[in-house]
Amino acid sequence: MVNIRDLDPSASPLDYYGSELRRLREEAKLKQGDLGNIVYCTASLIGQIETARKVPTREFSERVDAALGTDGAFSRLVGLVLRSQLPTWFQPYAEMEAKAEYISTFQSQVVYGLLQTEEYARALLRGGYPDGEDEQLAARMERQRILARAQPPVLCVVLDEALLHRQVGSREIMRNQLTHLLGFGYQPWVQVQILPFSAGEHTGMMGSFTLLRFDDDPDLFYAERYDSGHMTANPQVIRERSVGYARLQATALSPKDSAALIARVMEERYGDQPAAGGRAVA
Repeated sequence: MVNIRDLDPSASPLDYYGSELRRLREEAKLKQGDLGNIVYCTASLIGQIETARKVPTREFSERVDAALGTDGAFSRLVGLVLRSQLPTWFQPYAEMEAKAEYISTFQSQVVYGLLQTEEYARALLRGGYPDGEDEQLAARMERQRILARAQPPVLCVVLDEALLHRQVGSREIMRNQLTHLLGFGYQPWVQVQILPFSAGEHTGMMGSFTLLRFDDDPDLFYAERYDSGHMTANPQVIRERSVGYARLQATALSPKDSAALIARVMEERYGDQPAAGGRAVA
């Protein structure tokens, strides 16, 4: 059993979650093992979460809510906990992304986070977060929940053709990622376009960027570097980048032609290929 240690609930969302889990478990007169048996996990895991040494998952939170009759309290809290696991410099953007009504993004290196498969995201994170890969992955997948809302944001994505060819992880991971992108063609609030190599120079040459629009708040422009992000509501910046994004959309392939290009790259670059002995390899 994990040693009991005092937590300061105000120290972080994770500490608050752990202290509340311990408090409500003890009020229910359950030992860690008792609760673990109910929610299908070990007593050790319960102890690690209660002492803020382990980050809870959404599935765990939903089971705890059912077990302790907490009316969705932990399911609501876990979103804040997972967001707190994102890099500190990225958290302000993630908070605003979750509130946006319209998201317009150009990505030149990797698939936009809201459209990534779990395997693709893990391959990107591997090596960058040796001590927190699972937590970072859970946080990234949590961001995607905004697309499952009853009223999701309108999401317009322009992707440079280069990232279709840049293999992240295995060929199977890339094949699944491109299949996932094609699936968004059936989502009424999502539009995916590819900026082809044939476009030549374009208004996104300075790098990836995102524009966020809100019903009652000023628009925001966001861009990031290796380990920092820049977000501004400067009207002149918003004006310039909005025009630049409109030009990117006009230069990019139509959604239909973009889907055809994605499918072609998926087949030609990541489809099954014969091995030396004539057998197909995954």
